[in-house]
Amino acid sequence: MSNYLVTGGAGYVGSVVAQHLLEAGHTVTVLDNLSTGFRAAVPAGATFIEGDIRDAHRWLDATYDAVLHFAAFSQVGESVRQPEKYWTNNVGGTMELLAAMRTAGVRTLVFSSTAATYGEPVNTPITETDPTAPTSPYGATKLAVDHMITGEAAAHGLAAVSLRYFNVAGAYGRHGERHDPESHLIPLVLQVAQGRRDAISVYGDDYPTPDGTCVRDYIHVADLAEAHLLAVAAARPGEHLICNLGNGNGFSVREVIETVRKVTGHPIPEVTAPRRDGDPAVLVASARTATDRLGWRPTRTDLAGIVADAWTFARATTSPENPGPTGD
Repeated sequence: MSNYLVTGGAGYVGSVVAQHLLEAGHTVTVLDNLSTGFRAAVPAGATFIEGDIRDAHRWLDATYDAVLHFAAFSQVGESVRQPEKYWTNNVGGTMELLAAMRTAGVRTLVFSSTAATYGEPVNTPITETDPTAPTSPYGATKLAVDHMITGEAAAHGLAAVSLRYFNVAGAYGRHGERHDPESHLIPLVLQVAQGRRDAISVYGDDYPTPDGTCVRDYIHVADLAEAHLLAVAAARPGEHLICNLGNGNGFSVREVIETVRKVTGHPIPEVTAPRRDGDPAVLVASARTATDRLGWRPTRTDLAGIVADAWTFARATTSPENPGPTGD
C-alpha cells in the first residue's frame, strides 16, 4: 500500500478521492486551508493538515509516494472579477507545490484539471487534441498549470496525469457537493426542491439542441474518483498524460430539471432568462484516452441515479440533526 498527499482534500472531489484511497488500503494525508473546503468533509482515517499549498515544503517529504492535487479556486464568475486571486493560488501555489515535490523527491502527480481549458468547443465530443482556448481566468490558470506540468515532466522526470473533468455531480456517502455561493445546475435545482430557492433559471431556450437548452456531460463523482486511483497507477516518469473524464452522453438543462422532478417528487418552477455570454450549446467529452490508457469506464452514467445520490446528500446535510455542509 502507498502513502498519498491529497491537496484540497476537504473539498468535494478531493474528499471523495481521499475516501476511495482509504478504502483501497492506502495511507492518506489531506492538506487544505479550508478557504472553500470543510473540516467535516475530511474522511475518517485520513491525517489532516490545515495549511496552504504554497507552504507544502513544510510537510512534503520522501515518505509520500504521490500527490493528488485538487487545491484550486474554481468559480468561473469569480475568476473574471478577481483574476489575481486565481493566478496567485492556482498557478503560483502549484509552482510552489512542484518545487516542494522536486526537493522531496516525490515524483508522481495527479492533477485536477478541467474542461474549461477548451473554451468554446471546435468538435463534439471534445478530445484531448482539440484546441485549448479558455474563456475565463479560471480555465486559463488550469491550462497554465497543465503547461507547467508538461515542462516539469520533460525536464525533471515527473510522472504526471492531468484529468480534465466535465460536469461532476452526485455524492458518495457523506461526501457531496456544497458551494457557497452555489453555481452548478443539479444542486441549484435541488435547492428548489427543498424550498430554499423559488425557481430555477434556464439561461437561454433557443440553442440548436433538441429542446433549445444547453447540453452538458455529467459524470458521477465516484466514477471520477476511481479514475484518479487508476491514474496514479498509470503515471510514467517523464510523461504528462492528459485525459478527459466524462460519461460521453449529454443531458440538457430541461432534462436535468425533469429528472429532479421525478427523483424528488417536487414541482420545480423554472424561469427562462437570457443566454449567458460564453455558454456553448453542447459540451460533451470523449473519454477514449482514459479508457485506453487508464482502463477506466464510468459505470454510474444514469442521470436519475446521479441526481438521487445528490438528493440524498442534500437532504442529509440540511436536516435539523446536521444543518451544515460537509463538502464544497
